[in-house]
Amino acid sequence: MAKKERSDVSRSEDQELDHMRHSCSHILAQAVLDMFPDAQLGIGPTTDTGFYYDFDLPRTLIPEDLDILQNKMEEISKEKQAFKRVDSSVEKAAEFYTKAGQKYKVELIKDLEAAGEKEITFYENVDGSGKVKFSDLCRGGHSEHTGKAGAYKLTHMAGAYWRGDEKRPMLQRIYGVCFKDGKALRGHLEMMEEAKKRDHRKLGAELDLFIFDDEVGAGLPLWLPNGAILRNEVMNFAFNTYLQNGYDPVSTPHIAHSSLWSHSGHLDFYSENMYGSLTIDEEEYRIKPMNCPFHVKMYKSRMRSYRDLPIRWTEMGTVYRYERSGVLHGLTRVRSFTQDDAHIICTPDQLKNEVKKALDITEYILGTFGFENYEVNLSIRDPEKKDKFIGKDDLWDRAEQTLIDVLKDSKAFKNYVYDVGGAVFYGPKIDIKIADSIGRKWQLSTIQFDFNLPERFGMRYVGEDGGEHTPYMIHRAILGSLERFIGVLIEHFAGAFPTWLAPVQVKVLPISDKFLDYANEIAEGLRGKFVRAEVDSATESLGKKIRNAEMLKIPYMLVVGEKEVADKTVAVRSHKSKVQKVMTVADFETRVLEEIKERRLEKKVAE
Repeated sequence: MAKKERSDVSRSEDQELDHMRHSCSHILAQAVLDMFPDAQLGIGPTTDTGFYYDFDLPRTLIPEDLDILQNKMEEISKEKQAFKRVDSSVEKAAEFYTKAGQKYKVELIKDLEAAGEKEITFYENVDGSGKVKFSDLCRGGHSEHTGKAGAYKLTHMAGAYWRGDEKRPMLQRIYGVCFKDGKALRGHLEMMEEAKKRDHRKLGAELDLFIFDDEVGAGLPLWLPNGAILRNEVMNFAFNTYLQNGYDPVSTPHIAHSSLWSHSGHLDFYSENMYGSLTIDEEEYRIKPMNCPFHVKMYKSRMRSYRDLPIRWTEMGTVYRYERSGVLHGLTRVRSFTQDDAHIICTPDQLKNEVKKALDITEYILGTFGFENYEVNLSIRDPEKKDKFIGKDDLWDRAEQTLIDVLKDSKAFKNYVYDVGGAVFYGPKIDIKIADSIGRKWQLSTIQFDFNLPERFGMRYVGEDGGEHTPYMIHRAILGSLERFIGVLIEHFAGAFPTWLAPVQVKVLPISDKFLDYANEIAEGLRGKFVRAEVDSATESLGKKIRNAEMLKIPYMLVVGEKEVADKTVAVRSHKSKVQKVMTVADFETRVLEEIKERRLEKKVAE
């Protein structure tokens, strides 16, 4: 199988940067031990942009401590301490950390021993005189010395349960970013500052989109009117697009008997992400984490013929999954979310065309929201570890080759990379990340083969030969989680949505109460044409009304006064351009309706 992978140069650069970030993690740990000699060390992995390290410290860190630690790290970097690998037996490593009083490291070593490891590696920071300044349990790799750890900066702190377990101690996590040079670091820090301004949690409150409430429960968003409008606009656009492309709607309940989840395999492989059982009429039920088994049951409600295929079923289905409280994050990581879920059930001959159609719809929908730069991962099984995956070789080969062929033929998604071994146990998949307006990558769309459910549930169709055959099944979600997508969308547009998405599209601003009747007449006329229009009837100055509308990022303000009443016009002010232009009411209505109908990303009316 031909593999289109990144160049050796690209992979080498990625590895070099990862080594820099890993080195920074060790430099940070050394700096913390210098500041807090009794600190207990947790783990310190790399991230997509830098590194972090978890510590059990004698006191809670304060923001000023980051500056102190940053300075200590820079001193260590100047010393150009060499990173030296040391191989050790498990017994000696455990003895070393036991004497050092590092209980978390001892626990990690015991787990490695239980997993059958006989030898492990350390990396030591060694100064010019040969003195070991710091040593850490680590697989590597690292830069040559601490002076080659790139350009880095400590950014923030957070709490983190040891090993992600809420029943274990809460440690203090220190985050940092690291890049190859100062220019790249400065660019990233500027992006981070911009990201703070765009934080969807902050904008969600300012724009009255959604709230979370402790008594309702963590990770359970409540959509306010403005947010519900935005949510419905996104959802209806996607849903109607699916219907126009040959999908049929289905709807399923929020709970199902536990036997369904046992049959599907979720209780065996996914129970840690499911909520506990409910007892109804002495029977055990579970809240659904996925919609898939319901769709399978509907398929099996009668025998299908090859003439019935392909079947494309779509559902805006709300599901519930347990996420640890420490990873919940606004709308982008919640416990209740709605998926634009779809399942395509087809014959082998229909497979390639169905995947192509799914990718074409993905490109259209994401492009409509202004996303054009993609990172595509093709996750396939590891040919050396086939025992980790279910399904026959011919099924896997055909599915993987189909994904490869369709991606190669695609204009938008042809630059993909392989993730060998990254397939889930029941099939290969395509994952699509989008880049937002400030360059951040977000995982959204997935096209996923499933060899598990068709076999488990005995899905069949009668072929042209009169015999029974097992169909192919494809999971497909373009927006993914509607909540996550909207969180990304808020940050992408910085809350200044294009007119077709804006919760309030037009705000009519009468200069005084004398012109309130005219303002209401205009707003009623717009609402009659399904334009979301409101009147600001507050007894405030025009300047204050304009500022209020600007803060709410309303696309258009229509200022009306004596001249506008006399001429049957409006003074149109665009949020984006701040330009004001006088138009007839009819002309404005025509232009704004065109803009909404065409789902324009740029506002053209008042420019």
